[in-house]
Amino acid sequence: MGADRVFAYGATAGLLGDLILGDPRRGHPVAVFGRAASAVERALWRDHRGWGALHTAVCVGGTVAVAALAAAAVRRSRAASVALTAAATWTVVGGTSLAREARTIGRALGAGDVDGARARLPHLCGRDPQALDADGIARAVVESVAENTSDAVVGALLWGAVAGVPGLLGFRAVNTLDAMVGHKSPRHRRYGWASARLDDLAGWPGARLTAALAAVAGGDPRGAVRAWRADARKHPSPNAGPVEASFAGALGVRLGGTLSYGGRVEHRPVLNGSGRAVRTEDIERAVRLSRRVSWLALGTCVAARLLCARARRAGAGAGAGLKAWATARTKGRTS
Repeated sequence: MGADRVFAYGATAGLLGDLILGDPRRGHPVAVFGRAASAVERALWRDHRGWGALHTAVCVGGTVAVAALAAAAVRRSRAASVALTAAATWTVVGGTSLAREARTIGRALGAGDVDGARARLPHLCGRDPQALDADGIARAVVESVAENTSDAVVGALLWGAVAGVPGLLGFRAVNTLDAMVGHKSPRHRRYGWASARLDDLAGWPGARLTAALAAVAGGDPRGAVRAWRADARKHPSPNAGPVEASFAGALGVRLGGTLSYGGRVEHRPVLNGSGRAVRTEDIERAVRLSRRVSWLALGTCVAARLLCARARRAGAGAGAGLKAWATARTKGRTS
């Protein structure tokens, strides 16, 4: 069994594991990584980009190295390689937890419990919930579902298809580190610069794939593409912009506008201005779209990996045939 099939079976099993089990309740590897990264920050922190870059290199490089060693240790066993890939996929994807949190807030809003929805919102995103009404909370949830579909599922699967277990764990390390130090707080404005830029780079292909699949899986493909092309670049994030714009067009809703993070008010451009305002019922629609995008992403990544492997084998076969032909022709001339 080649590495392409190991990824196909392992990633499928891991995504099914997330669907059935969700995230581990205790001892989640991402939480373990977070504690280790915090310890590294305490040791290295200086208000300087260079020290922040060293922090990023230590945390992400260490994660990738450990993942590569683990993959090498089980390489001779097909079953163990599939199991490791499945475990890594289950660890890094978070689609079920994302859907669970979004639906919990949606149920609270549907029951008229706006205070309960406000209390739950920080579990999903970093918005200031106190100033939000029911529609504002619903919009925040839909935007978070869109962005985290890329960050918590599609991006991880894509890097897993590219680099196996090191790609899966490395992407999650980058994404987690950005959430920890990549924001523009006074402490992390310079120290977190490298983590934020690396997250932008690592998330770029997954965000575009998410946007494309949202257009395919949504109810209005033309609207999704139109909103993506017209509004994505207006968003301050190079990766959240395409994803949120495509989700907005696919769902026929209007995202963006005024929001508050950590007491700081931002006036963001509106995405898909021709859409209607988000309503509570759109949370469930966004979750279902996220699910469809996640499974389409798995299929796309597996198919791409299998096709690339087949092309490499065909190229190797053609190269061997050409070499044999050249050798035979040379012998014929010398005989």
